[in-house]
Amino acid sequence: MTDLVPDIAAEIAERRTAILQRISAAAQTARRSASDIALVAVSKVQPDDRVDAMLAAGQRVFGENRVQEAQARWTERRQRYSDLELRLVGPLQSNKAGDAVALFDVIETLDRDSLARALRKEMDKQGRTPRLYVQVNTGEENQKSGIPPQEAVAFVERMRLEYGFDIDGLMCIPPVGEPAGPHFALLADLSRACGVEKLSMGMSGDFETAIRFGATSVRVGTALFGERG
Repeated sequence: MTDLVPDIAAEIAERRTAILQRISAAAQTARRSASDIALVAVSKVQPDDRVDAMLAAGQRVFGENRVQEAQARWTERRQRYSDLELRLVGPLQSNKAGDAVALFDVIETLDRDSLARALRKEMDKQGRTPRLYVQVNTGEENQKSGIPPQEAVAFVERMRLEYGFDIDGLMCIPPVGEPAGPHFALLADLSRACGVEKLSMGMSGDFETAIRFGATSVRVGTALFGERG
């Protein structure tokens, strides 16, 4: 654990308070309860002093993009914070499934059968069952992970029937430069069709829009931690 620098600790606490206030206001506008919306602090590539300041400010739900980076950051911290919830919000290679199952409480990027097989094997082996979300590629971008929207309902059903998974929710990352609202609306429609309750959508620039469309968790990095570098 790093020694907290007072200026950084105060800045991070203020940033977190401001984001929570914005979540509360957006929820009120949408006639929802802010308590139904989880703030996921995306800590990828953040320096240790800012992560420790966020922990000191009371944040306990964190998102990471890479398994190895998350192992280095959280293995020791997890022993000191028993109430941590770690979420994998980046793409997962099948050969990292064992490490992911061991470390994460939620894996938000299930999107193919080969990964499902690897996760099922590791969950059975380790006796650990992270909650699973299916990532949907709402923009159908070739460079982006996720199941195509038109295949999402059948994919979720297959995950249940063939692999015995309880799918908690859906996740998406809208294309850069496009209005996010239609993508959030599509994901909400798909969640109803799939019979899942959780929606992981919305980041620093659009989480208030996501809340309007039913997000149950928002993944915020830059707005919480500040610009990297």
